[in-house]
Amino acid sequence: MFGSGRAILSLRENYRRDLREVKQVTGLQYVRFHAIFHDEVGVYDEDEKGKPVFNFSYVDQIYDGLLANGVRPFLELSFTPKKLASSPAALHAFWYKQNVSPPKDYAKWDDLITQFTKHLIDRYGIDEVAKWYFEVWNEPNIDFWAGDPHQSTYFELYDHTARALKAVNPRLRVGGPATAQAAWADAFIRYCADNKVPVDFVSSHVYGNDSAEDVFGTHEKIARNRMVCRAIGKVHEQIKSSAMPTLPLIWSEFNASYANESAVTDSTYMGPWLADTIRQCDGLVDEMSYWSFSDVFEEQGVVKQPFYGGYGLIAVDDIPKPAFNAFQLLHRLGGQRLAASSENVLVTRHANGSLAIATWNMADPGTAGPEKEVELRFEHAKVSSVQIMRLDPDHGDVRKAYEAMGSPRYPTKDQIARLRAAAKLAPTETLAVRNSSVILRIPSQGLVLIETKPAR
Repeated sequence: MFGSGRAILSLRENYRRDLREVKQVTGLQYVRFHAIFHDEVGVYDEDEKGKPVFNFSYVDQIYDGLLANGVRPFLELSFTPKKLASSPAALHAFWYKQNVSPPKDYAKWDDLITQFTKHLIDRYGIDEVAKWYFEVWNEPNIDFWAGDPHQSTYFELYDHTARALKAVNPRLRVGGPATAQAAWADAFIRYCADNKVPVDFVSSHVYGNDSAEDVFGTHEKIARNRMVCRAIGKVHEQIKSSAMPTLPLIWSEFNASYANESAVTDSTYMGPWLADTIRQCDGLVDEMSYWSFSDVFEEQGVVKQPFYGGYGLIAVDDIPKPAFNAFQLLHRLGGQRLAASSENVLVTRHANGSLAIATWNMADPGTAGPEKEVELRFEHAKVSSVQIMRLDPDHGDVRKAYEAMGSPRYPTKDQIARLRAAAKLAPTETLAVRNSSVILRIPSQGLVLIETKPAR
């Protein structure tokens, strides 16, 4: 699952091109975005007597576009249409200025949820829509929600929304609280259990540079490559010890940084960071949604240049970043994880018996640490050679080519073509296995994917 820019952007052809590119290399199944109820989508209006008027024209185009590309929506139900807002001035700081106030009339909000959901089922059928997820709001514990106090007013919103959805069809999946910084999960489950409010999953968010104070209420220093899985572990344990210990956990936003740090999200650092995050989080969470798949994204306004620390795997002008290549390599891992003696390796096996191994050399963003020598020993598998794919500052990192051409703010068509070529992974290498061993040299911020042929 991946996040993306707000709903209306999915109508753009460059959004859909990026979606297809990421689908091809990752097999992504769900996409989540904000603001399906923003006025620019045109869902909700009122006539001169205050009677609701619904229009699902853009909604249909948005979801048709996802489904046509083999991707299902993970619906974030947000934000408040201006004619339903209790505070018209409660506009978020994002460029598209969504209203984050509670509804002024919950009967009308319930009707919006009901009519919206009925329309989806009428258009796509309950067997399809039952495979989707409905998540109530986005990060209500911070400035995406103007209810006061935040928690109790969000619980009221969730209560109304979940009951309205289930009244349309009990097969629909609904959850929350979609909080930032791994917050509220325990209180949310308790509220739902005590008040018999429907809930099918718990969701939350965290980023690698969130602070320990915000996530855990402590003053410790938690490394960027440890924060995400520490936070997921916290919520995982809260669910296990709750009145609903089998609720699925869906991490509907994560990344190494919530800030626009080019040395992080535009760099090969993302290879080791993603691999290590998979290693640590495996077994603690049901689904994780990387934020985001594309830099077709306008929270801070119109994108001004190709590499600015955007969250996406693909930069403006459809230029793949190192993170795109990291996902491409890691998607080649097998479905069964095997034990490994190192914290810098993931060993997996495919159904046909072949092995796929990821190993990496982590270094802090913007730094160049020493090269690492890694020895892989195949003592219990008959392997004569391995196939090697690399991601590091000299393999699959487009930024060197971009800087060599002077970091143009608006690359020409010829420069774009050269950047796309430079972004591609290098050809696969073949290494002989001697004495059941292969030795690799991995530069700082490097990720290597090793594949074996099935044992005979």
